[in-house]
Amino acid sequence: MAESVAGRVLSVLDAFGDAPDTLRLTDIARRTGLPAPTALRMVRELVAWGGLERAADGSYRLGTRIRTLGAAAPCPRGLLTAALPALRTLTARTGGHADVTIRADGAALCLVTGERLPLHATAAGKVLLAYGVGSGFGGGHGNGDGGAPGQIAGHGPRTAPGPSPSALRHTPYTVTAPGALGAQLARVRATGLAEAHQEYRLGELSLAAPVFRNGFAVAAVSVTAATTARPDRLAPAVRQAAATVGRALGG
Repeated sequence: MAESVAGRVLSVLDAFGDAPDTLRLTDIARRTGLPAPTALRMVRELVAWGGLERAADGSYRLGTRIRTLGAAAPCPRGLLTAALPALRTLTARTGGHADVTIRADGAALCLVTGERLPLHATAAGKVLLAYGVGSGFGGGHGNGDGGAPGQIAGHGPRTAPGPSPSALRHTPYTVTAPGALGAQLARVRATGLAEAHQEYRLGELSLAAPVFRNGFAVAAVSVTAATTARPDRLAPAVRQAAATVGRALGG
């Protein structure tokens, strides 16, 4: 059983992966291995967020927010379902928040939380840029052309003026200089791993690795933890989770 809150939330969502349309609280607790009071707390949080809905008979089903994300995300519904077991394991191993991310409308779309994060300031976004992952699932060609300076923040072609570096800065640690960003993306392509140290939020460290399908990078698996976490301990878990998701997709 995952010990972190994120792991417990993921386990509740995962319970619906091969379930009937609705589940009762007792079914959720049984499928997740969570104590009933803990399962109830997680379910209530998901209901408040819109990830679950309570039916008239008291059972629960996936909510409109999950369904909207599944319909709007440029990827098959199966991506999140395929990724959830690996994300649960990654959360349990690291104690951080695990997510699977795709590129959508110039941002990194997190399929678990529904957040849209900046490409240039997050580890997952750097992976998507470094491998040239496009806005459609399977649309990336793994050629790394997404790292052109004018495209790093998702603001159009190389010749576009784009926003000023100050507009792209989220913390004092955000890397915005094209040369430094280009070097980061080259390192991501060389190592298969991206790191972002407090670039988006102070106190946060994130690592991400690409998910490959049919030889092309199509998504990124990431984990976010406190800056006290050791990257050398997070990295193997992130790489393994990304590889596991790729195998689940048949890649």
